[in-house]
Amino acid sequence: MAILSKIRERSMFLIIIIGLALFAFVLDPSTLGDFFNSSKVNEVGEINGETITRQEYSTELEAYRQNAGSNVSEMQASKTVWDNIVRKKIYQNQLAEAGITVGETDVWNEVINSSSVKDSPQFQNEAGLFDESKLKQYLADAKEDDNQQMWTAWSNYMNQIKEIQEKTTFNNLVKAGLGASLKEGEFQYFEENTLLNASYVFVPYTSIADSLVTVSQAEITSYIKKNENDFKVDESRDISYVKFNIDATTADENAIKSEVASFIQDFKATTNNAEFLSENNSDTNINENFKYENQVNKTIASAIFSGTKGDVFGPYKDNGFFKISKITAITQMPDSARASHILIPFVGSQRAAQDVTRTEAQAKITADSILNVVKRNKSKFAAIAKEVSSDKGSGAKGGDLDWFSYNTMTPAFRDFVFESKKGDMGVVKTPFGFHIISVDNQKNTQNVVKLATFSRKIVASEATENAVFQKAEQFALAISKDQKYFDIAKENNYVTKPAVGLKVLDESVPGLGNQRQIVSWAFNNDTETGDFKRFDLEGSHVVAFVTAKTEKGLLSASKATNRVKPILLNEKKAELILENFNGATLAEIAKANNVSVKNATNLNLKSPTISGAGSEPKVVGAMFNAELDKVYKNIEGNKGVFAFTLTKKEVPAALPNYDIARKTISESRKGKTTAIFEAIKKASEIEDYRAKMYVGN
Repeated sequence: MAILSKIRERSMFLIIIIGLALFAFVLDPSTLGDFFNSSKVNEVGEINGETITRQEYSTELEAYRQNAGSNVSEMQASKTVWDNIVRKKIYQNQLAEAGITVGETDVWNEVINSSSVKDSPQFQNEAGLFDESKLKQYLADAKEDDNQQMWTAWSNYMNQIKEIQEKTTFNNLVKAGLGASLKEGEFQYFEENTLLNASYVFVPYTSIADSLVTVSQAEITSYIKKNENDFKVDESRDISYVKFNIDATTADENAIKSEVASFIQDFKATTNNAEFLSENNSDTNINENFKYENQVNKTIASAIFSGTKGDVFGPYKDNGFFKISKITAITQMPDSARASHILIPFVGSQRAAQDVTRTEAQAKITADSILNVVKRNKSKFAAIAKEVSSDKGSGAKGGDLDWFSYNTMTPAFRDFVFESKKGDMGVVKTPFGFHIISVDNQKNTQNVVKLATFSRKIVASEATENAVFQKAEQFALAISKDQKYFDIAKENNYVTKPAVGLKVLDESVPGLGNQRQIVSWAFNNDTETGDFKRFDLEGSHVVAFVTAKTEKGLLSASKATNRVKPILLNEKKAELILENFNGATLAEIAKANNVSVKNATNLNLKSPTISGAGSEPKVVGAMFNAELDKVYKNIEGNKGVFAFTLTKKEVPAALPNYDIARKTISESRKGKTTAIFEAIKKASEIEDYRAKMYVGN
């Protein structure tokens, strides 16, 4: 009874523990064994021992999304934010090790000295001077405000300033230590300007047939282990997929074409073209622009430009649509024009400067008065444009916009220039303000038309969609029965496409574009090599098949074969070639290898290219340090084995000093702060756990 009593006392505790364990199991069955060791559940990574929590990461991710808008995808945002966090932590770590701190005072001084803050009327006193106390009061009010949006924005701004200062401070410290000595300048000067002449024997690796040497998988594995840093890889997946496009059939196109043709008579009879397009659900809207003959579909252009107002043409196929077009206007216009303008903006107009205070009505009065002046005296146009036009680019040229085509300018501006005559002037309102326009010249006048176009997009019918779905489903079912993805695809003449080396946070699949769902599935804990799945995409169905899984670590011998085998083949070929390099002179070595002695002139270390052999820095480097007239042999280069004799070494004249070369080296080093950061990053201990957030279990 005593035991039962104790169990009852602790029953609630046990229920909670079991409940939490079961909840964890539902989320991810693999976590059940780690239930009591879940210290990393709320972590997205570690940087030099410092934990990056989900909260910290999510806060920065949300701030980035708000700034970047909807044009950035989830994975792009994730990568950028993670890279920013890594960069920030590394700089902070480096500064901490140096005993340097970027404090609040440093950040505040940067804020109050920024032009956007100093020049803001909001923080200026009656005399128009920056008042620091006003900024402090503004921030204090923002911090206490129930709506924290403004305070959050300012906090993010100051955090960004701190991060920039940390980066700048570190880079400045690094630059301060990246000088160069005169001795280094002297060495580089002689290294780059010393010219070498040599006689040489070159036996290329290609002279030995591949069939004469063999490379085993064991040798490839051994090479990988000896050169681990060159073959470290992240976790990846290889997939193959078959794509079933949902394309309209010939029958579908004919049906759509017939439907469009059925509207011809009603379209011809209507007096309200825009209303007709809307009521009949046209897939394109009314277009009020004039069109030149070269802008109209070639199959119909000649007929349209021979027609009269009210005529309807088509149906014709154009850019994925079937269309019928009706002539609504015919006139003549130039295809290009030259004009000058004076722009008078007003409050609220696009790109208006902050100092613009005039209202729209005031801007119109100003524009009309300028028009009256230039109409009376055209010679004043250029001077007024230079003085008052807010378009400084054209204003500096007296308002001249040079030649432009019909579709270059905003509609109202364009219509005035192209529908007026040479010499006409007028005031036109656009989103940028009021323009005083002078039509300076026109050329290539020709017939143009306005068209109202009714269209239907060419899409697959429901029957076609169902048929394509059935093909994809039958393929998937056949795989599930026989597990022979490639064989079944070949039997059905389906094209299999590979996507090799997908990373866990990738979102794009080659040939399919942004398909994060496929990548996530490939990395799912339950997805194994040989697994497949059908995905329903926009305009297609895809059956994907996992062909290989690569775990984080060293690249497998099978995957490294294409990289390693040529290296090992050349090493073995070099051994065979060296067996015939026993002569005492170049002539003897050349004879033993059935090649001739060649000469190379004006070689240098800056551009170590040997004629007939290509880039051979190792060989030219050996020549640079060689003694004159001495035979050097058994030198394994990039393309083959060499023996050489240095015949001439032309050293440049010494300089009075080598300060110019020293400065060149110094500036080059100081410009490599990015490379230095990447080196520090590579040496840092960085663990990225973001995959847990983005891959299903």
